[in-house]
Amino acid sequence: MLDLLVKLFEERKIFRRKRKDWKIKALAILLYFAGLSYRKTSKILRDFEIFSYEAVRKWYHKCKDLFIVKKKRRRVVAIDETKVKLENEQIYVWNAIDVDEGTILAVHVSTTRTSFDAYYFLRRVLDTCENKPLILVDKGPWYRWALQRLGLKYKHETFGERNAIEGWYSLFKARVKRFWKRFPVNSSLESVKRWSVAWACLYNLEVLS
Repeated sequence: MLDLLVKLFEERKIFRRKRKDWKIKALAILLYFAGLSYRKTSKILRDFEIFSYEAVRKWYHKCKDLFIVKKKRRRVVAIDETKVKLENEQIYVWNAIDVDEGTILAVHVSTTRTSFDAYYFLRRVLDTCENKPLILVDKGPWYRWALQRLGLKYKHETFGERNAIEGWYSLFKARVKRFWKRFPVNSSLESVKRWSVAWACLYNLEVLS
C-alpha cells in the first residue's frame, strides 16, 4: 500500500513540490490512518526526516484528491449515516458501500438529516453506477421519499449484506473516538468532509490492495 500511495501521488500530481520524500509522506499518512495522532506520527518519523504535525495533517487531507470511483454496474449498494460532533454541534456523515466490492462509493457531510439530504446523497451514489442497483437501507424515514423519487428499488435490512456498511462505520467510529468522540476544536464542516473523504479513500486502497 505504501508503494501504491507513492505511485498515486506521482500519477495525480497530488504534491506540487518534492521537498519531502514521497515515501515519508505516504508512511506518515498510513501511520495516522492506522490510529496515531498527527503529533505522534511526526515524532515517530523524525529520525528519518523532520516535519511538523501540521504537515502530517495537510498531507493526510490531500488524500481526498485520490478519492476517485470508477463508474460501473453494481448489484447492491448499502447506505447509512452516522452522527458525529463538530464542537457542540451534531452533524451527519453519510456513506455508501458496494456490497460486492467492499469499497466506499460516496461520502457526504451535512448539518441536517432530511429527505433532501438523502436525495442529494443518492444522486451522488448513482453517479458511480451505470445502472440502478438495489439499495439497502435501515428504516430511517428520510430515505423513502428520496428512493421513490429516483425510482430506486430498495430493501430494509438490519443484518445480512448490509453488514458491509455497518462494519465500515464500526471502523470509522473507532477512529473518531480518538478525538474524544468529536472533531477537534476549530474544525469546520469542510475540514470534516475532507477528513472523511481522505479516510474513505485510504480505506478503499486497503480493500483493493
